[in-house]
Parts: sequence; C-alpha cells; structure tokens
Amino acid sequence: MKRSERFEGYSYSKLRRDLVAGLIVGVVAIPLGMAFAIASGVKPQFGIYTTIVAGILISLLGGSKFQIGGPTGAFVPILFGIVLQYGYENLLIAGLLAGIILVLMGLLKLGVLIKYIPRPVTIGFTSGIAVIIFSSQIGNFLGLSNLQRHEYFWPNMHEIVTHLSTLNVWSMLTALISLGVLLIMPRINNKLPGSLVGLIVSSIAATLLFSGNVATIGSTYGAIPSTLPSLDIPHISLDKIKELLPAAFIIAMLGGIESLLSAVVADGMTGSRHNSNKELIGQGIANIVTPLFGGIPATGALARTATNIKNGASSPISGIVHGVVVLLVLLVFAPLASEIPLASMAPILMVVAWNMSERKEFAHILRTRTTDSFVLVITFLLTVFTDLTTAVEVGLILAIILFIKRMGNNLTVAKVLPDPSLKHEKVQAYMVKEDHDCPQLSMFTVEGLLFFGAASLFEKSVMEALSTQPAILLLRMGKVSYLDSTGESHLASIVQHVKHAGGIVLISGIQTQPRAYLKRTGLDEKIGGSHFFEHTGEAIDYAIGRMDTSKCLGCKHYAFRECNVLSNPVTQQDILPSLKKHTAKQDG
Repeated sequence: MKRSERFEGYSYSKLRRDLVAGLIVGVVAIPLGMAFAIASGVKPQFGIYTTIVAGILISLLGGSKFQIGGPTGAFVPILFGIVLQYGYENLLIAGLLAGIILVLMGLLKLGVLIKYIPRPVTIGFTSGIAVIIFSSQIGNFLGLSNLQRHEYFWPNMHEIVTHLSTLNVWSMLTALISLGVLLIMPRINNKLPGSLVGLIVSSIAATLLFSGNVATIGSTYGAIPSTLPSLDIPHISLDKIKELLPAAFIIAMLGGIESLLSAVVADGMTGSRHNSNKELIGQGIANIVTPLFGGIPATGALARTATNIKNGASSPISGIVHGVVVLLVLLVFAPLASEIPLASMAPILMVVAWNMSERKEFAHILRTRTTDSFVLVITFLLTVFTDLTTAVEVGLILAIILFIKRMGNNLTVAKVLPDPSLKHEKVQAYMVKEDHDCPQLSMFTVEGLLFFGAASLFEKSVMEALSTQPAILLLRMGKVSYLDSTGESHLASIVQHVKHAGGIVLISGIQTQPRAYLKRTGLDEKIGGSHFFEHTGEAIDYAIGRMDTSKCLGCKHYAFRECNVLSNPVTQQDILPSLKKHTAKQDG
C-alpha cells in the first residue's frame, strides 16, 4: 500500500473521525499497556512507553491503515520467560533483534509465508497463552502475598495453592468491583471502555473504603515517572546476539503472526487491503526503536485495532493520535496511576485472556476428531506446560508429518480395464478380474500427488500388480497434479524394470508440471517421446498394435473390444495388417 493510497481522499471530516477514534483507543490502551507490562514481569511504565513509541511508529510506517500497535497478551509468557532467564536489559536487546528480523522478513517479502502456519497451531498456542495469562492473575485477584512467580504453569499453580492462607479480602473485593464493572459496562454503554471505567471505579473504592489494605502499582513497583525516558542505546556484543537470537526469533515470529492476523481482520471489517511485507517492516522498525526508550516488544493488537475501526477511524492518523493521547496522560496523570491497585488490573487481564482464548474455534476443531484436533491439543498442552517455542515447533512438525501422511494416503493406484457398457468405454477397476485381465497390457489409473510421501506406495502398488514379464505398461496420469524427485525416481525404477523385461511404458493424460519435470530429468526420453498420449484411447490403440498377436490366439480374457478378433486365428489375419500399419504411423 503506497503512502498516497493510505491518505487518498483525506478530508477534515475524516480527520475529525480519526481524532475521536484515536482518543478512544488511547484511553483503552492505557490500562492494557500497564497490565501487559506487569504480567510480563516488568514495571508498568514500560508498557506505557511501548504504547506511545511503538503505537505511533506502527501506524506511521506499517502496511495497514487501521492497525493499532502496542504490547499484547500473546507476548506475556515469552517476555516473562526472557525476563526471568536473562533480565530486563537483555529483554530490550532481544526486542531490538526481533525488530531487525522482522525488517529482514519484510524486505525479503516473507510476509506471505505467515499464512501457511496451520490454524490448529495458532489456535492451540493462542488458547494456551490465554490460560497462562488468566492463571497468572489469580494471585493478584485474591491479593496473595509473598508469591514467587515462575516461568512454568505447574510451579505457579503450586505457589498459589500454598499461599491461599494469605488471601486478602480487601484485594478480592477490589478485584470483584473491577470485574463487575467490566462485565456490566458493555450493556450500559458500549462506547465507554469498560477496562478504564473498571480500573477507575475499583481504584476509587479501594482508596476511599480500605486504603492501605491493598497492594498498588506504587507500593509494588514504585512511582510511575511522568516523562518518557531518555534515549539509551544498549550495549550489544556478538556473544549477546548469539545468546538472545533464539528468543528474538520467537518474538519476531509471534509478532509477525499476530500483526498480520490483526491486519487481515481489519481488512475484513473495512474492505481494505493491507501490505503484509510493509507491515512487517513497520513492525520491525517500531521494535528496533522502542527498546531505545525502555519499551518492550510490540505487535498489532487485534482488540484495539477493532476498537479503532468501530469508532470511525479512516487512516493511520488515528493510530498516531492514540499514541499522543497516551503520552499526554503519562505527562499529566502519572502520579495518580501509581495509586492503582494491582487487584484492579487482574480482572482486566483475565477478561483479555477469556476473549483471546478462541474457545469457540477450539471446540469446533476438537469436535472434528481429526488429525487437526490432535495437533490443536498437543500445541495447547505444550504451550501451557512447557513453553511457546517448544509448542510451536512440535505443533508445526506434527502438522507437517500428518499432512504428508494424509496426502500420501490420498494417492490411489488402481489396475483398470474398459467397461463396454459405459459411454466411451470408461476404464474401471472393477473390470479387472482373474479371468478378465489382459496378459500383455497392464493399465493403471494413478490419482493424487506423486511426491516423497506417496512415491513408494505408487511403485509398490504397480510392481505387485504387474505380470511377471509385462509387455506393455500403460499409466493413466491425468489426475497426478504434482511430481517431485522422489516420485520421479520411483517412476524411473518402474520404467527400468519394464524395459529390462523387454516391455514398453506408455503414459496418457499427463499434466503440465509432471511432464515438465520428466523432461528436466531426461526420463521422458527413456520412456520415449512417442509413448506419451493425450487420451487413454489413443494409448490403448497403440498398445494393441504393439502386442505379440500370437499370444492373443485362443485368449479368453477379452479385456478389450479388439480381443474378439485377435483371439480368433481367422479374423486376426484380417485385422492384423491394419493394426500394424496404424502403429507404424504413430511411431513415425
């Protein structure tokens, strides 16, 4: 999408709509930015910095007119794991490296590859992330004290169970007020952001009714500064790059997936069309710059993007306005934000987790009881009980293996003969019987992809059904749409076997890709250029003309309509010259 297209026909009325949408999304983004930062194991202001810097850059440089960027729930388990393992400073370096990877992906035009990630894998890890986010907020919801957060699910659950005796009733009341407002607000006024209203109402209630009895942002993380941090370039060494590259790659992959999925949804809501490679470049630049201001990795935020569209956004200006609004709030209201109870923020993240859980899609795939269901469950469980990297790797490998197996099983190889009772005497497998099968001509219909996952089955099926000394083998390949090197190798083995026995191989109806591949490998020359036919009927006529007619005398199989004549010594003498003449003409 060119810059001129993004602002084509821009007017004052559209600017006004962008200002309104940007204001609303900015207000929605403030509590989410802080909540995602806290859940990721860093101070809440770092989420605000990310919302400001990345939000403005993603809207300004990305490939979608309506995309809103910032910290998201999908990153929470990854970032928390990096913070625990490497520390906050190294998280910034990992985010910067991820930005570079995203830019390279965009420049190499790899944005289209994201769509090839199987749906069960994305649903599986998204649902798993939702479980992790939800469970991580149970402690804050209940006001449990002295909790130690761990990287993995089971230790965190054990921590909660062993500290249930520290339950804080006041924190729980605060959380319930916030949750109640969150659930009621959409029914009262869906224009007002429920997360912000819930945060404000519960914070006021906690301050007025039980001040000092609940943990706040200020008491836990210190006061939120009312300014952006100064530009700080982290020290990056080759050893640091080697150490953090795997983490950076996962951040980049997940960021790319989520941003492009969000852009696709935005396209569906508006009828527009995003530029996936430009979106990756914009996301990459934002993630390169944001760590320099202390911000955590960012990506396209689906819920905020949808809110932006629903409130009338017409251009990237709304996304830029959203970042400016958050900056102004930081400058003016930072001291008040320090008084927000952690219990007020827990329901916000829990609702986010519930909304991102893809529960309906999860249940839909589960009900199919297919290999997709298996991939979904494995990816989900590995996300929850191990880590996202393992889950995605195993999920993708499983999906690939099962796909190959499914495609391999779809290949069918059937020995066939013409059915005189059908129009045009179509060939059918049921016509081949012990007493009805030509001893000299073996004809097979091959359907499916002839690739490494099915090639051995193809060769085995043909070789087992061939006569001991096959004179002519006819392969009907009109429904073989793809042939790879493994398929070609097994076909060459069949050709070699038949020719070694003194026979010939004929091929009918072969499609463009397989024929071109045979030409590149030279196998078509070994088969013989005159042995390729457009129609099966032509190939059968040619084959009958090349048969040893002495073996036809007295044959009772009557596999072809010509057999009635060829099996009779009297009538064979009448038809034989014309058959040989026809075959010679075809060879010429």
